[in-house]
Amino acid sequence: MASKTNIAAKEKLVAEIQGKFSRAGATFIAEYQGMEAVDMSEIRKSLRDASIEFKIVRNTLARRAVKGLPAEVISKDLKGPVALIFSYKDAALAAKKLTEFAKEKPKLKIMLGALGGKVISLSDIKGLAELPSREVLIAKLLGSMQSPASGFVRVLGGVQRKFLYALNAIKDRKAAQGG
Repeated sequence: MASKTNIAAKEKLVAEIQGKFSRAGATFIAEYQGMEAVDMSEIRKSLRDASIEFKIVRNTLARRAVKGLPAEVISKDLKGPVALIFSYKDAALAAKKLTEFAKEKPKLKIMLGALGGKVISLSDIKGLAELPSREVLIAKLLGSMQSPASGFVRVLGGVQRKFLYALNAIKDRKAAQGG
């Protein structure tokens, strides 16, 4: 009876992890061996505030959960004591936070990640960490899209302004001649 309960619990855990892989825009793998519980809690809390989840799962269960999903490309790298980091919103922010933690806590070693069904290496993750945040990129895009429109409005306004100057000059000349 205990084995049926154990199997049901594992199936439930696999389904839960599969949901995390499905929702995550990016997934990272990191070694954590030798880290203290206090450091792990600090990392988890900081990541949670940014919609990023740090989860330690048995590799066999994680490999089952990732089958058929875009992140399956990292399943062969699920070996040894590794943590899964799921980024639900901003992959660049997750990469930035992970690289910062890896600098502060040398026992946390980022291995690789999956982004859009492709494996990204440690150097790719570091490059991703250097990108501006999603909000900054959107603001820059909107600014560049707005620039031609505002320039066009200024040009049209300039034509009207010059036309009004010309009319005022004609009015002033007529007033000076006739008046």
